[in-house]
Amino acid sequence: MGAFTVDDVALVLEGGGMRASYSAAVIVKLLREQVHLPHVSGISAGSSHTANYLSNDPQRARASFVEFSGDPRVGSLWTFLTGRGLFNADYIYQQTSAPGQALPFDYAAFNANPASLRIGATRTADGTRRWFTRKDVSSMGDLMTIVQASSTMPGLMPPVTINGEEYVDGAIGPDGGIPLDAAQMDGYRRFAVVMTRPRNYVKKPPRDIRALRRIFRLRPAVADAVAGRWRRYNATREELFDLERDGRAVLFFPDTMTISNRERSVAKLRRCFGLGMGQINREWPRWREFLGI
Repeated sequence: MGAFTVDDVALVLEGGGMRASYSAAVIVKLLREQVHLPHVSGISAGSSHTANYLSNDPQRARASFVEFSGDPRVGSLWTFLTGRGLFNADYIYQQTSAPGQALPFDYAAFNANPASLRIGATRTADGTRRWFTRKDVSSMGDLMTIVQASSTMPGLMPPVTINGEEYVDGAIGPDGGIPLDAAQMDGYRRFAVVMTRPRNYVKKPPRDIRALRRIFRLRPAVADAVAGRWRRYNATREELFDLERDGRAVLFFPDTMTISNRERSVAKLRRCFGLGMGQINREWPRWREFLGI
């Protein structure tokens, strides 16, 4: 079976922590089917999917959100209490990508891929979004630091500083965590969108905004971004549905989601990935039709 190059469809990847074990199946499917898309935008866990897709590594795409979670160095209450985060980001992103480590990353393959990318992270100073592109990546260390910044759950992981600016999770930014606007910014009008919440999910407002302001008292812009995320997230979902009705988007929503964004059980994550693979296999004819392959 040959490779398929699609010139006019952008791949858009929602985050969701360990719920990305379900959406990892879509990345694996695209890579196994040798589908090459010209643009990928990702936020939070979707930024890891972005890197794995562009490095053409289906094994890493699965392992990052399944088997790797069984590594005790990934994080714990102890790493949280000692300031390294509930998920030990320095280990996850900085140490494991080197050759011979737990998740070696093929930077040469990533570099050789002509597709453009955007990875979003949120500035803690004012709550605005920054989109990192290939122009910001001159080494594997640069890429992994950007992925780490995009994936930094505020309050649960320490912020990441890049060129003097502090960043946290891109999911709290202007699009609510669905990087559709990144692809639109680069001129795309057709989209393959991979979500980690079911189709009928609607995000609700935070229960206690005052508690948010206490938690983020040193970074009030982060509190504001988190407090208003639900509106932006739901608005972007409605835009996706409009695009789908217009025939300009193919959307993947999990049929079911049985885990939280912090799940660490390898058995549960394997099951989640298996459910995702079963679903994308069933839906693949619809994807092939949309992609024209």
